[in-house]
Amino acid sequence: MENIKKRKKGSRRLGRKIAFQILYSFNFFKQEDVNIYLKMIEHFSADEKETINEKATQFAKELVKGTLDHISELDKIIEAHSKNWKLSRIAKVELTILRLAIFEMMYRDDVPTKVAINEAVELSKTFGDDNSKRFVNGILDAVAKTLENKLQTREETSYGQICS
Repeated sequence: MENIKKRKKGSRRLGRKIAFQILYSFNFFKQEDVNIYLKMIEHFSADEKETINEKATQFAKELVKGTLDHISELDKIIEAHSKNWKLSRIAKVELTILRLAIFEMMYRDDVPTKVAINEAVELSKTFGDDNSKRFVNGILDAVAKTLENKLQTREETSYGQICS
């Protein structure tokens, strides 16, 4: 059982890493057709340490497609939570990580918010500079609180309507 959990986590972490790299290219190679990015994933090659399996590839595709499908909304959320920072001033590495993580937080029911944040911080340690992890963690923590408040308000409203 423990090996299955390790493989699943490893596949997802690798899928996120691949998705990050493909989404990072979006900052410089903007294409309308999402399928171009999905094809890039199919041609992605693993390094010597990691073997890309079908689960990692599929997860990466889901993350890339979902993030690109919602990119305008994700960018608005990032701008709203990054005080005194316009999107154009945020480093492309951090911007890409934030987009990916917020997509997971909002649209992936199979990814707990804490996991999305922790995985984003791990990506920032790998691809960012010394300040990346604090910046990413701070923005994502603020987004998580906003999402939690909205969910709580929605639940209270629904509960009030049921009880009335």
